[in-house]
Amino acid sequence: MYPVATVGAVEMPPSLPYADPLDLLAFVAAATDRLLLGTGVLLLPYHHPVVLAKRLATIDVLSKGRMRLLTVGLGGLPGEATAVGVDFRSRGRRADEAIDVLRLLWGGDADGVSFHGEFFDFERVCSFPKLHGATALPIHVGGSSRAAARRVGLRGDGYFPGGRLTPDERAAQWELTRSVAAEAGRDPDALEYTRWGSTELSAQRVEAYAAQGVTRIVVGSGADTLAEQRDDLSGFADRFGLRPTKGDQRLSRQ
Repeated sequence: MYPVATVGAVEMPPSLPYADPLDLLAFVAAATDRLLLGTGVLLLPYHHPVVLAKRLATIDVLSKGRMRLLTVGLGGLPGEATAVGVDFRSRGRRADEAIDVLRLLWGGDADGVSFHGEFFDFERVCSFPKLHGATALPIHVGGSSRAAARRVGLRGDGYFPGGRLTPDERAAQWELTRSVAAEAGRDPDALEYTRWGSTELSAQRVEAYAAQGVTRIVVGSGADTLAEQRDDLSGFADRFGLRPTKGDQRLSRQ
């Protein structure tokens, strides 16, 4: 981070201790045994996919298969790209290649896999450990642009659009995602659709989201203290019957 960094009208506090998401997930995995793990969003252009494939697989193995969602984004701060030596203007193409590399490495065997692209180039690389009981993680794309919507249609398993879109633009982007997927020979009905929500959501609002094609709602609490946040989330879980049963790893319902 750097001083006076802004996303839209929001200034990002440079001294706020943003934790590394993958190190944080590994810590959470060690302290829990039911929580499923995921990112939302990981800035993919700023991670090398050969290293990232191994880090994600390691978390998944250590957590016994609980790393189950990788939501990625491009980032909107040119200073971040400069700090890690990435051309801000080409970060979209870089992310596209990185998605392909991740899946290739996860699916490869001891004979190795090869890739020759604009940003990444390697021959017969083997990446172990493998994911726990899976050949790939679902990769969802976050963003607020039509380019992000097209990326989902071409490569993603789901879309997590930003929270500041107008209803009309949000609907247009979801339709664009589905049409691009169909044109690419992919099944648009297999794509997931995530939206932000609050702990104050009503059952009627949730049903309205479902009617728009939403398959997952990510909720958070705006309370000041940890105890109040826990109460907010527990109240939401009780209202929608989301308390896990014995042996059930799911803490949310799609």
